[in-house]
Amino acid sequence: MTTRTSDRPTIYGNQHAASTGHYLATAAAFRILEQGGNAIDAGVAAGISLNVVLPGSTSFGGVAPILIYSATENKVISISGLGRWPREASLDHFVNERAGVIPTGAERVVVPAAPDAWMTALIEHGTMTFEQVVTPAAEYAKNGIAISLVNASTIATYGSQRGTWPTRDAVFLDNGRARGVGEVLLQSDLARTFERLIEVERQHAGQGREAAIQAARDYFYKGQIAEEIVSFVRKGGGFLSLEDMAEFKVGQEPAVSGDFHDYTVFTNGPWCQGPSFAEALQILGEDDLESLHHNSADYVHLVAESLKISFADRDAFYGDPDFVDVPISGLLNSEYARTRRDDIDMQNAFPAMPPAGDPWRFEGRSAPADYAYEPPPPRAGTAEPDTSYASVVDKWGNMFSATPSDGATIVAPGLGFTPSTRGSQTWLDPKHPSALEPWKRPRLTPNALLAFKDGKPWMPFGTPGGDAQVQATLQYFLNIAVFGMSPQQAAEAPRFLIWSFPDSFWPHVYTPGRMELEGRFDAEVGSELERRGHTVEWLPPIAGRANNVCGIARDLQTNTLAAAADHRSEAYAMAR
Repeated sequence: MTTRTSDRPTIYGNQHAASTGHYLATAAAFRILEQGGNAIDAGVAAGISLNVVLPGSTSFGGVAPILIYSATENKVISISGLGRWPREASLDHFVNERAGVIPTGAERVVVPAAPDAWMTALIEHGTMTFEQVVTPAAEYAKNGIAISLVNASTIATYGSQRGTWPTRDAVFLDNGRARGVGEVLLQSDLARTFERLIEVERQHAGQGREAAIQAARDYFYKGQIAEEIVSFVRKGGGFLSLEDMAEFKVGQEPAVSGDFHDYTVFTNGPWCQGPSFAEALQILGEDDLESLHHNSADYVHLVAESLKISFADRDAFYGDPDFVDVPISGLLNSEYARTRRDDIDMQNAFPAMPPAGDPWRFEGRSAPADYAYEPPPPRAGTAEPDTSYASVVDKWGNMFSATPSDGATIVAPGLGFTPSTRGSQTWLDPKHPSALEPWKRPRLTPNALLAFKDGKPWMPFGTPGGDAQVQATLQYFLNIAVFGMSPQQAAEAPRFLIWSFPDSFWPHVYTPGRMELEGRFDAEVGSELERRGHTVEWLPPIAGRANNVCGIARDLQTNTLAAAADHRSEAYAMAR
């Protein structure tokens, strides 16, 4: 076991635990657990609370990919929590009328998916009412929250962009002034949205818990709230219709997974980037990583190159499986992983994104005749990171892992949230597997993770960070599984990031060879990585850019829980 120390203690419990991207969301989850709710009840409470307490990173009208381990069913369930492009949207519109650009604002709005994801999880796997689990978030919105450093930094950018999104200014600025640390942020319109949904649930309480939650859900997607969302989006030039809202339903499906020694890690499907975690993990499966030593040049190089390969395959093959033939079983085949490991040269980095592999033959077939992907050229620009994360484990063994996202921009007046702008994670190249099509889902960066050890449910974990999510969570996982760190030590350990692939956000920035190291890495490691062909840039010693990992590990012998929360932001853990 490692003797590495950590800035924060690992939080231990023997009943239940929660760890999320913000301390108030963790408090909300813990409150529900103490009231007798299960991990799903508490996870939904935390997720909706994140929509209130981290409005720059998440939205109640945004996205929310979820993984649930059901102890009674002994299976992992994936809830997509991702909206679809409106049926009136088209690639031609953006190519011909917007000069090949996906502009900010209402034109990139897809169907809001998070409310359906939260309520579906609650109906299918929870025990409490919507009113019970939404109450902490509703109180945060109505009574206000004290502005923390993270929110103050976010709101300061709103102040510098004053006038760009007037409806956002009305909520977050005080007559044009950015509120600072310690001031109170009220979100009265969002509180009223929660109250309206609670009122509908109460009206249908006589029909039973599930039917009452469904009635609240339908009020959002088929009732007056839907009308208000659609009216606002269409006034802004967007394509969303009442028919889109009424027809939408999140998907529930088996999770995909990758194996590593005695571990299996589950994630959401190829409508998001989650499977790239599983592929990179399997590429590393036959290397003696421990002998390379933690964060040595050899170790960083090997993990970085495995990530480059998995991201090359992500770019070449991932998309909405309702529209795209994704060779997911080939991509996650262990023999395919071996062939991709053979592509790594331990002394020379790929100078750019590697060529995609041929997963089709590991499914006993050839690529479809219409498959025509071509890798893109480099492109300068900046990325758009956001998102948060919530994990919960309860005393019955249920586990919850969710990655809500979509920060505030075009806040709908009277509703207090931003309808999902995830159209930003779409391509306008018709040959790309994630090219825009009506009713197609964009390829999402947020992804949830949940690991088994020795065939038993062990650890939900995740992080915000756009294209850095898989990178941060892979390093966190390996820190525990290979190097014996505690969850908190694993969350705090120095991280590296690579950017040698097209960014998932429009305009898909692509900087071949680029690697970032937190300042705690040895200078000699950076020099050796540069010798191997990586373009190294240095971050601060503890860099928020390196993300905000949370996780809860169950000790399979004692059944106790160890909860971790990253020290790079305002994540916190609680347990009993």
